[in-house]
Amino acid sequence: MTETTVVHLMRHGEVYNPTGVLYGRIPDYHLSELGRKMAERVAEHVAGRDIVHLVSSPLERAQETMEPIAATFGLTPAVDERVIEAANLFEGKKFGVGDGALRNPSAWWLLRNPVKPSWGEPYQQIVRRMRDAIETARQKAAGHEALIVSHQLPIWIVRSAIEGRRLPHDPRKRQCSLASLTSFTFHGESIVSVGYAEPAKDLLPVKNPKKFVGGA
Repeated sequence: MTETTVVHLMRHGEVYNPTGVLYGRIPDYHLSELGRKMAERVAEHVAGRDIVHLVSSPLERAQETMEPIAATFGLTPAVDERVIEAANLFEGKKFGVGDGALRNPSAWWLLRNPVKPSWGEPYQQIVRRMRDAIETARQKAAGHEALIVSHQLPIWIVRSAIEGRRLPHDPRKRQCSLASLTSFTFHGESIVSVGYAEPAKDLLPVKNPKKFVGGA
């Protein structure tokens, strides 16, 4: 009989970011109070699942999101560099035309190639590392379920690759809200379905339409 395994990719909760910068991989960005509530909501949502393996990005916001989930299952999460946020050359800056990085014409060169993309980590590289991490989690949780806390762009890009979409995209149209779950169901080694859920939907803040490069 073919084994069924589920690997959930969870985006972290809301981050305290009063200056509105693209924080990317910068350390010391933590969950807001709302972000902690989102993490607790997801822990309640998955409490009845057959989760036996947990993995977190090394960034603080991901590990803090994992805390209530780890407590729910009594598991110690592994930290995996492969599920970290995408590298981005706009990191540490506000991204926009008015008071953001794009008011400086020198920044426009970074946007020259949206296919790669030229402003950050190549999409294909993100796909490779995320698929490798998903496969490791599948093997660790074989016949059960695993949950990985990662970031919006890596989750959306690997999902797009798996579902056969072009990787260049409009970031405002990603289906990957804060504290959401993108779930891959495997029969044996093959992905047979992709699911999506927003357990903390009622807690989501209003979207910022100006933010469209990179992830969170």
